[in-house]
Amino acid sequence: MFRISQFMHELLAPTPLGPKRNPPGPVVIWNLVRRCNLTCKHCYSISADKDFPNELTTEQVFSVMDDLKQFRVPVLILSGGEPLLRPDIFEIAHRAKAMGFYTALSTNGTLIDASNIDRIAEVGFDYLGISIDGIEATHDKFRRMQGAFDASLKGLRLCRDRNIKVGLRFTMTQDNADELPQLLQLMDDERIDKFYFSHLNYAGRGNKNRKDDVFLQTTRWAMDLLLDRALADARSGRKTEFVTGNNDADGVYMLQWVAKHFPERKAHIQAKLEQWGGNSSGVNISNIDNQGYVHPDTMWWNYNLGNVKERPFSEIWQDTSDPIMAGLKVSPRSIGGRCGECRHFNICGGNTRVRAMQLTGDAWAEDPACYLSDDEIGIGGAAERTVPESPAGYVAAK
Repeated sequence: MFRISQFMHELLAPTPLGPKRNPPGPVVIWNLVRRCNLTCKHCYSISADKDFPNELTTEQVFSVMDDLKQFRVPVLILSGGEPLLRPDIFEIAHRAKAMGFYTALSTNGTLIDASNIDRIAEVGFDYLGISIDGIEATHDKFRRMQGAFDASLKGLRLCRDRNIKVGLRFTMTQDNADELPQLLQLMDDERIDKFYFSHLNYAGRGNKNRKDDVFLQTTRWAMDLLLDRALADARSGRKTEFVTGNNDADGVYMLQWVAKHFPERKAHIQAKLEQWGGNSSGVNISNIDNQGYVHPDTMWWNYNLGNVKERPFSEIWQDTSDPIMAGLKVSPRSIGGRCGECRHFNICGGNTRVRAMQLTGDAWAEDPACYLSDDEIGIGGAAERTVPESPAGYVAAK
């Protein structure tokens, strides 16, 4: 995750670099249930509205939580499928809060209504993220359910009105990119605290739809929009948070944006970005799926590291006999192609490995979704990569 707003505040009010502070344990994104009432186009877990076998029992979940606490995991993100379809979700969430975890809920929002908003509020979630894929018609098409947008918006408002910190989560493709400005306006209109911008990653149903991934220039346009908006909010004193996910090249792109607009701050921001270090799959980010299998992050469901029913998470996570885990935990990672030659490798960390694996079969190949030109990352040659022209319609949307 790349925290744009954090770097914007650093831009306006610089702080000393200081030592790098790694979290005591990895953030755990936990897909507690695979069942979902929607069948979204870009779903990485390929969920459906049916029961899936071999999911963890309540007792097994609690046992894993005890191990996670001992392992000093700081954050639990309770996800699915749709986590509100798990009958014991509130029991699990209350226990997570009581144990001192930062506890978040990742939901499509359609099931939040008057019948359960009191129970949701009583948990005291530290954060609740609701996925929105565009304005009404676009969102309903992505979610494959008419009325999904209105239901999600209703859930979002109920949470906001109960003072639950709530955010919009948006996964961009070429089919919904032009609605990004409208979603940012929706954020304003609804007084939402956070906007999470996700680049499409090639996993699950998203892998099947990777042909719909946006052009590189559109990604740059979207980043410019987010950077400008985050700067304006930081200058105004608003507490809004803008973050991105699934493309660590965002850090390098922001450095170039800073060099253009705030050249006097470039060295400071570069040092802060290098301290951040980019992709942390298999190190500071982890995933447990509905059957208990552990993955380097949520996009690696095709690669199992072990199962918490058979071994504690704490043992699985530290086991570098697995070649993927061994490679992810090496610093710096050994990555080929453009990533290996990039002069900003220590900012990005080689970006997302699962995309490389999905397209080439090699987890250590270059990330195919880097949207920076060869010149921008300091490499060249006969096969130099350039940034393509903007697709029709996107420049006008600025």
